[in-house]
Amino acid sequence: MELFQMQKRYIEYNASMFREGYFDDQFKQLQQLQYGGSPGFVAEVVSMYLADSDSLFNVLTAAMDEEPKDFKKMDGYAHKIKGSSAGVGAQRVRDACIAFRGFCDEQNAEECMRCLVQAKQEYAIGKDKLHHLLMLERQIVEAGGIVPLLHLM
Repeated sequence: MELFQMQKRYIEYNASMFREGYFDDQFKQLQQLQYGGSPGFVAEVVSMYLADSDSLFNVLTAAMDEEPKDFKKMDGYAHKIKGSSAGVGAQRVRDACIAFRGFCDEQNAEECMRCLVQAKQEYAIGKDKLHHLLMLERQIVEAGGIVPLLHLM
């Protein structure tokens, strides 16, 4: 594939992540830091986010299966996922965790489970989108190109 086409595809794909509401301006700010002279910055931050979130979702899921429910512990796990998701701009995951925490306050296990399922679905979609975006970046660099600079809107 021609380099120009790869760059165009990258721009379009990146824009779709924001248009569809998966990511917000925080992710754009991370990208700006990378363009400021830290190549690989976004990939490093995303890798840490995904590793931490995978682990936290596993312990949160296990906590949901416990009886009796420890809503304070579950709230703590959801708080960590919410914070790291907000840090990378994964707004749909963040929003689902906010709802989860509200239901922890109410000690509503059924709604907590619904929110956990939603958060995990949003996370899985966002994870796939991040992997695809990073793959596009790698292809551009391997072809000798420069990843297009995206402007904050």
